[in-house]
Amino acid sequence: MACRGEKLRAAAAALLLYALASWPALAAPDFGAEHASDDARYAAARVLATADHQQRPFAIVDKRDARIYVFEASGQLAGASSALLGLAPGDTAVADIAQRLPASLAPHERSTPSGRFESQPGHNDKGEAIVWVDYAAALAIHRLRPAPADERRAERLASATPDDNRISLGCIVVPVAFYEAVVEPALGRQRGVVYVLPETRPVQALFGADPLQLAKR
Repeated sequence: MACRGEKLRAAAAALLLYALASWPALAAPDFGAEHASDDARYAAARVLATADHQQRPFAIVDKRDARIYVFEASGQLAGASSALLGLAPGDTAVADIAQRLPASLAPHERSTPSGRFESQPGHNDKGEAIVWVDYAAALAIHRLRPAPADERRAERLASATPDDNRISLGCIVVPVAFYEAVVEPALGRQRGVVYVLPETRPVQALFGADPLQLAKR
């Protein structure tokens, strides 16, 4: 069944990209030399096909691959990087997250929720510049910070696979250089949109989209 699901996701992504290529009036996402997943490519194509980002810069967080892709409003890739994500798998935040301190979250509650989020520049309680993904839920994109040595956060970011990138309380953590060179100019100076792709359901569920209908337009 898992194999069939992968084939369906790949077919949906390919179909949407074909529809975009057949319709010159629409911009197509430019991933450059990045070997992005079919889910990430589908999401970027869907965003641009419907102008869901409302001509704002946007980011796609692919939790399965533990990668973030930041785009200019035009669909041009500004940069991509590995990312650290919530320790626990899952696509929903705990119900009372807005009333909880991050440190109070149990290990199984430390997930990065999926969804479409209106991002905004801001600061945390220490005055550090960050990008709020969901202010009420204290969900943000921020730089790698000093952490206990046994968490090996820098090593996890640099590793070749996504298998060890689940360690944060839920926030999307990126290398300092990537934040300053890519995230801050694109999302740290203006409002944007962040799409966190689901990991327990198909990517199409994030948009409620039927790629077959898009191809028929």
